[in-house]
Amino acid sequence: MENPRTFHVKSFGCQMNVYDGERMAELLQAQGLSAAPAGSEADLVVLNTCHIREKAAEKVYSDIGRLRREDGTRPMIAVAGCVAQAEGAEISRRAPSVDIVVGPQAYHRLPELVARAREGGRALDTDMPVQSKFGVLPPRRRQGTSAFLTVQEGCDKFCTYCVVPYTRGAEVSRPWAAVVEEARALVDGGAREITLLGQNVNAWEGEDETGAVRGLDGLIRTLDALPGLERIRYTTSHPNDMREGLIRAHGEVGKLMPYLHLPVQSGSSRILKAMNRSHTAESYLDVLARVREVRPDIAISGDFIVGFPGETEADFEDTLKMVAAVNYAQAYSFKYSPRPGTPAADMEDQVPPDVMDERLQRLQALLAEQSLAFNRATIGKRTQVLIERSGRKPGQMLGKSPWLQSVHVETDAAIGSVIEVDIVSAGPNSLGGTIAAAPPTAVAA
Repeated sequence: MENPRTFHVKSFGCQMNVYDGERMAELLQAQGLSAAPAGSEADLVVLNTCHIREKAAEKVYSDIGRLRREDGTRPMIAVAGCVAQAEGAEISRRAPSVDIVVGPQAYHRLPELVARAREGGRALDTDMPVQSKFGVLPPRRRQGTSAFLTVQEGCDKFCTYCVVPYTRGAEVSRPWAAVVEEARALVDGGAREITLLGQNVNAWEGEDETGAVRGLDGLIRTLDALPGLERIRYTTSHPNDMREGLIRAHGEVGKLMPYLHLPVQSGSSRILKAMNRSHTAESYLDVLARVREVRPDIAISGDFIVGFPGETEADFEDTLKMVAAVNYAQAYSFKYSPRPGTPAADMEDQVPPDVMDERLQRLQALLAEQSLAFNRATIGKRTQVLIERSGRKPGQMLGKSPWLQSVHVETDAAIGSVIEVDIVSAGPNSLGGTIAAAPPTAVAA
């Protein structure tokens, strides 16, 4: 097999996979490869996979099959990410055309795996090495207006439905200095907004330059002082790690946006206990009340699983009550998907698929109603919009509100600028705005 000259990375799933995909691309570019716009045009295709749900894993095998070209040739194929970590041997059995299998903690070794595969052998690396991949990866390249920055990986919570502790390993916080240095590099490269990432990002902890132990709120306050950085976000959080300092930061740090993604998964404390979530419905609502006390305009987002083993209609009704009590600006909801090797996969009282379908439809209808109402409530408000790219219509630009809503506005403002916008319309997925008119000039008597 010839040495690849071009590559294409396709990432599935969460924002951390997007970050990992960007870092793999930078790694390959540092080796002299050029990015191709599509897999059909690349010598090397990296499928950066997600293993949270069964359909996400099956999609990988479909994509592998589609990579064969009309002339019978194919690119070098690498399967990376959580499916690679969990199903390395299964990938080899089901997809013999795959040349490289590499887990999410070993992708810094991708160049040597490519060299090994080029010599004609399959290369597999699903180790979780002691040496952090972050210390080996090349410096950040120029990014867009908004950038992801992984600060924490892994999970020690062991929710009974989740594969993350097995595919990403134990909770690890990146060192303070490394995170701050990468944030500076992102801002120097053009980023105006940084989203801090982690499986449980609010569990991040590190020693600052003085040796003092700081939590995520301390890191956010330091980034708040970075010249050129306009906005800070973080995701995904666990309710048990919403410490008082982080809650206070939402009311005190100007660059921390009024948006919180805090998954609850169920409104039934009985089901939460079966999930091993380590919080109750009541404690979750208490956290949100404390956050809203310091930042009343905050947008709340969440995750829900319907049809967890043993979920009764009464349990599901508790979830609907939770949604009604919180009034979500945005939320993600899924049917329970049994993942091999997790305790929930072997539980009794698996919920029938048709029952899950019906419950998911009811939940999503309520969430969609709340999301639209939240968007409509912004009509008439004046807010700041960070311009990210051109819109579909001539003269139109697209940006994000502080509450993570997409906003379309006719303007000649440059990408990366923050402009004042009056919101004039709202739909389920975006807002419409106009450039804010200047306040009238007072006329002297």
